[in-house]
Amino acid sequence: MNITLNGKVQTLQNINTVADLINFLGYQDKRIAVERNGEIVPKSQHAAQAVADQDSIEIVVAVGGG
Repeated sequence: MNITLNGKVQTLQNINTVADLINFLGYQDKRIAVERNGEIVPKSQHAAQAVADQDSIEIVVAVGGG
């Protein structure tokens, strides 16, 4: 499957949901925001939200500091 992740085309296998993608990228313990095809995906929906071929996904990681 090919998706656009943060502006770059990625070829992925065995990724079915947003939660799978988050785990694959190593973001499972991070504070993140996910947008799929222009729509915010609430954290409560990560496991249920499917990822499909040609999706455009943006993931933003919150960084603390001051």
